[in-house]
Order: sequence, then structure tokens, then C-alpha cells
Amino acid sequence: MQPLGKSRMEAFSDGVVAIIVTIMVLELKVPHDASPEALLHLAPIFLSYALSFLVVAILWVNHHHLLHTATRITGRELWLNNHFLFWLSLVPFTTAYIGENHLAPLPVALYGLALCLAGCAFDLLRREIARDQAGDPAMAALHRRSSRTNAVSALLYLAAVPLAWVSVWLSVFIYVLVPAIYFMPRNIEKMAAGKQPA
Repeated sequence: MQPLGKSRMEAFSDGVVAIIVTIMVLELKVPHDASPEALLHLAPIFLSYALSFLVVAILWVNHHHLLHTATRITGRELWLNNHFLFWLSLVPFTTAYIGENHLAPLPVALYGLALCLAGCAFDLLRREIARDQAGDPAMAALHRRSSRTNAVSALLYLAAVPLAWVSVWLSVFIYVLVPAIYFMPRNIEKMAAGKQPA
């Protein structure tokens, strides 16, 4: 299959992410009561939104830098990108489910499962793009490090699923810990800067 341009894939991905964030923020219903208690009642929904916004933002930043390291886009990569966006699009549902049910075990577990599957889907896309960069020693080393980090993250998210029935706070701790690992993708950002015009 002939290589495809990156612009449409990037534009579609950006649009989906924008819709995901919009859906999540719409779950923050304005209280009819102007009391502090009414705002306090929204705290679980707001906190789940804030965490999910951070996760989606980090995945979007990593996705942005990853695509800027790619020299071409194939049909397989387009479908792997759609696979990633599918799992990511479930984050608003699981976020709302947590907020509405005040950290009940099942919503917390499903949240972790959605994040695990989105992360694994992103890693499949990254691995496919890495195949085209196997001849670049610096990029190959970067992708090896990413493989280890992504594997650890996936295992943590997966562990958080059954742990939700032991302690939801332990699962929540994992959900906060994993994004911290990816907070700034400096290595990918530097490699992308070296491969793309300013």
C-alpha cells in the first residue's frame, strides 16, 4: 500500500480528542443551589474529570510527538490509530460512571480497563511506526525505552482493575501515578524537533 499523508490522520485524531474532552466537561452540571454544599457534591465528578482530562491530554501530547517522528503513514497505521481512538472515546463514559457513583468498585475497575486498553492501543500504533524507524539508532533506542515504560503502565492499569474491589483508593493512586510517568515526553519531543521543521 502506498504511504499516506499525515495531515488528515492528525486532523481527525485532534477532532476526536476535542470531542472527548467536550463530552467530559459537559458532565459537570451547574448546581441550582449556590451553597458550598452543592459545589462539594460535585467534587467526585470534578476530580474524575480532572484526572481524565490529564490522561487524555498526555496521550494527545504523546500522540502528537509520535506522529511527528513518522516519515510516512500506511493504511495499517490509520486503522491502528482508529483502534486507539475507539478505546480513548470510552474514557468519557467511564469518567462519568465514576463521578455519578462516587468511586464504587465497578466504575473504578472499568475506568482502569478503559485506560489500559487505550494505552495498549497507543503502544500498538507506536510499535508500527517504530518499524519504519528501525534503521535510526537513536529512534530505536527511544522506542525500546517506550516499550518498557508502556508495558509497566499497562500492567499497573490492569492490576488496578481487580484492586478496585480491595481498595478503590489504591486503584485511584495507580490512576494518578501512571500519568506522572508520561507527564512530559521530552525524549520524543526532542527527536520530533530534530526531524521536523520549526
